[in-house]
Amino acid sequence: MNILTPILFTLLVLCTSVWTPAYALDANVLELEEARLRALASNPGLAEMQERYEALTHLAPQVSSLPDPVVSLNAMNFPWNSFDVNQEPMTQVQLGVSQMFPFPGKLGLREDVALFEAEAALNSVEEMRLNLDMNVTVTWWEIYFLDRSLETVLRNQALFRQFVKIAQTKYEVGNGLQQDVLLAQLELSKLLNNEIQLKSMRERRLIRLNVLMDVSPDTLAALPVDMPAFSGVIAKEPILHQRALETRPLLKQEQASIEASKSRLALAEKDFYPDFKVGVSYGNREEDDFGRSRKDFLSVMLSVNVPLYAGTKQSEAVKQRSREFAKSKYALIDKRNLVLSSISNSLTEYDQAAEQLYLFGEGILPQARQTVESMLVGYQVNEVDFLNLVRSQVTLLNYELQYWKAFTEINQSVARLAAAVGEENIYE
Repeated sequence: MNILTPILFTLLVLCTSVWTPAYALDANVLELEEARLRALASNPGLAEMQERYEALTHLAPQVSSLPDPVVSLNAMNFPWNSFDVNQEPMTQVQLGVSQMFPFPGKLGLREDVALFEAEAALNSVEEMRLNLDMNVTVTWWEIYFLDRSLETVLRNQALFRQFVKIAQTKYEVGNGLQQDVLLAQLELSKLLNNEIQLKSMRERRLIRLNVLMDVSPDTLAALPVDMPAFSGVIAKEPILHQRALETRPLLKQEQASIEASKSRLALAEKDFYPDFKVGVSYGNREEDDFGRSRKDFLSVMLSVNVPLYAGTKQSEAVKQRSREFAKSKYALIDKRNLVLSSISNSLTEYDQAAEQLYLFGEGILPQARQTVESMLVGYQVNEVDFLNLVRSQVTLLNYELQYWKAFTEINQSVARLAAAVGEENIYE
């Protein structure tokens, strides 16, 4: 039997074997759904946005309430030389109360502004929830891709170690060249470098995922090895556009901001009208020096503020609020275009990844594996040179990585598409 036959048999087995990285043996398996739930339940950034919304819900009752009344206690018309309450007939001690009344409609508009700001804050919470879920999903799939890439690289390392043995064996018996040994060792070194880079990238992605889930950055996690291929049917682009216009929190947030700006403009226009201050006071007078009683006084006050500087104050405020209102409307148009374009881009990415996955899975990879197997057999009988064998295996490695890249990008594009639409229902 040829001395290379056992080695070649081992190579054929390695081509189809599955490798488990060593770091995965000591870590808990982190499912995608678990990662998403952890992040949505514990992410501090999302909790911060939620608290901001909760705080704004308490603003409307404050701004829609009347200003606090003012209670006053006054000593009126006391003579300077004696401070005698009986000396002068107009000397009195007053007790009064006054209340400011904004011009009708102002309190309601202030309440509207606060309510619309709270609504915008609520939609910003939902928008952040969507983005957080998308970032967790995309990062999780990045780690999955790196795991599959590491498996592929480790498997190819074992193959090239066998290549080194084959080249050395043939060189020792006079049937090979020293350059074949050096070439196999060089490719093995490249794969070792790839392993270092992939492990570093995986560690960085895992740190990011841990931060999103609010767990310690150095927490280890292993991902499932086998994930089913995506099999859903994505809805047509016009349908997704319509769903996004109806459900995307970002657009609802901008719409609420428009309504808030509109109410601010109306409130600025109301500032041309005066506010009213109503007051009443009771003045107590003592008896005179002859024991005769004096009538107490009752005073009523009505005052208004005069918009004397309307040209530089109220008018400018109206211009400011008008510009802010226009800005809000343009912001909605801009965000709408951004949402629709992100949906179209995600659909394009999905279609490309789906076509590539099918091409690699059904055509390129089987052909590349057959080529390597044929090269191995041909090399055994000296019909194929070692360089072509190495090239064919390196090509297979690259195709396998591209297959897993397409597999991952399908799932990432689905996550991005769901976030762009504003709901998980993106299917027909």
